[in-house]
Formats: sequence, C-alpha cells, structure tokens
Amino acid sequence: QVQLEESGGGLVQPGASLRLSCAASGETLRSYGMGWFRRAPGKEREVVAAISRSSTWTYYKDSVKGRFSISRDNAKNTVYLQMNNLKPDDTAVYYCAASNSDYAIRRGDYMYWGQGTQVTVSS
Repeated sequence: QVQLEESGGGLVQPGASLRLSCAASGETLRSYGMGWFRRAPGKEREVVAAISRSSTWTYYKDSVKGRFSISRDNAKNTVYLQMNNLKPDDTAVYYCAASNSDYAIRRGDYMYWGQGTQVTVSS
C-alpha cells in the first residue's frame, strides 16, 4: 500500500505561484497513474490534473489549463503540481491520489489519497 503526503500549500495573493509536492512511501509511484484533486468550501472534490505512469498523458480541468502543470519524478517518488497565476477560485484543500489506471480522471478511479494541503488565494 502506498502512503501519500502533500506539501507546499499556503496563503498567497492573486497572481502568485505555488508548487505542491506529493511524496510517496511504501511503494514506488511508477506503478500508479497520479492525480491532483481539490475540494473548495461547500463543493464536491474535483479532479484538477492527472498524469500517466510514464508522463506521456496528462489531463487538466478546463479552468486551470494554461496555469497549472502536473509532473512526476518517479526516481524521487514524487508528483508535483505547479500552479501559476492563482485566483481566489483556486482556494481549496488539494489532495494527491494514486490510481491503477493510466487515464484516471474520476474520484472512483483512485484508491490511495493523501491528507491534503490547504491553498488559500486572497488579497
């Protein structure tokens, strides 16, 4: 079983950047498709970005295209989410998750979840 731990969240102003990291332990991440989700106050958890095992496929929620970038370093057992030009609507708890599928974009496709890291975008 893989354990996931997110880091890198914080309070930033609109237009700022953050890089979230998701470190895995217990198993190698190269066996899993990975995703970043977020849950804003009063809303359902939604997929933000996803990446296949070999990084040949990525997916982004429409509202983050061109601003967010997902990447992975299988040698470091870590997945990243680079977030640029952050907006107040990006405020949420961000979670990373692991899937047995290479093309997973649904919550139900993911078996392992981190505890989340808070991102707050406010002036």
